[in-house]
Amino acid sequence: MTAREVWMLVPGGVDDPAAPSGGNRYDRRLCEEFAASGRPVRELAVPGAWPRPDEAARAGLGRALAALPDGSVVLMDGLVACGVPDVVVPEAGRLRLAVLVHLPLADEPGQADLNAGEREVLEAAGAVVATSPWARDHLIAHHGLEPSRVHAVAPGTDPAPLASGTDGAAGLLCVASVTPRKGHDVLIEALANVAHLAWDCECVGPLGGDAEHVARVRRLIGGHRLDGRVALTGPLAGKRLDDAYAGADLLVLASRAETFGMVVTEALARGIPVLATSVDGVPDTLGWDPSGSVPGMLVPPDDPVALGAALRRWLVEPELRERLRASARLRRGALPGWDDTARRMGTVLSKLRREAP
Repeated sequence: MTAREVWMLVPGGVDDPAAPSGGNRYDRRLCEEFAASGRPVRELAVPGAWPRPDEAARAGLGRALAALPDGSVVLMDGLVACGVPDVVVPEAGRLRLAVLVHLPLADEPGQADLNAGEREVLEAAGAVVATSPWARDHLIAHHGLEPSRVHAVAPGTDPAPLASGTDGAAGLLCVASVTPRKGHDVLIEALANVAHLAWDCECVGPLGGDAEHVARVRRLIGGHRLDGRVALTGPLAGKRLDDAYAGADLLVLASRAETFGMVVTEALARGIPVLATSVDGVPDTLGWDPSGSVPGMLVPPDDPVALGAALRRWLVEPELRERLRASARLRRGALPGWDDTARRMGTVLSKLRREAP
């Protein structure tokens, strides 16, 4: 074990193109940047239906942790760690454990019963890492954590070419898993309010997380006669995802909760303005400044009328579109890269090693 070596425990399937997520991308790019910077990193992908694994997956995680040498610096994805305190906490005392929380478990609908276990894991960890300043403050307040142990390390952004778009207005893109938290139902209701205007909306993201919700979204699309205008494309990756961004004029995100919103910066990296809900960490990610130039619009969550009104403004006000597009291109040049994420995470882990007894 070298002085700077770090073990990363991530969910199995982190590279599965059928199940992309912001958390998986963060884990993958962080591993890559650690390696590129010369920091020794050993990745352990732990199979299981996290955060609710079966007994075989729990046993596999237990074996993986038990096999790590005493004093190892370990960065665990919170999706793996926070649902199984009985597996993780007994190992925390001999490891230098940091837990990376992409999204608190209780913030996902249907996961409230995992809240106490998450708190137990985060209290036992030597360091807790959130993905935005808002998320850091939220974790501290929600779980009563010691502030000095909780850090914010935001995702980076990969450089990308400017999007060509369509006619400058009509190409709407939503990149998000079709789950209740992402608010596709609100988006469809908002789109129905501007059905008399010209637009098409492609919804890119996994469809397998909540079958009942996906069925409801499909019913809404059909009920509003938007079948030919709203496409549930499913997950895309690589060139196909790049092509979806390249053809977009506006990114729309109707989330009910969002610690950071990586798709916001991925859109801005291409000069695409953003229409999103003003939840949690999204305003900071967007670069929201009510008194200055901003690369998008924010509306309240769960408000299809407000979202529809903002869409209407985008579609009928060319001066607004030009102003937001110019601001998005300015913001594009100020986005930090993944090398910055790796540097900041490396500082957290080095501090954890130094402070260990």
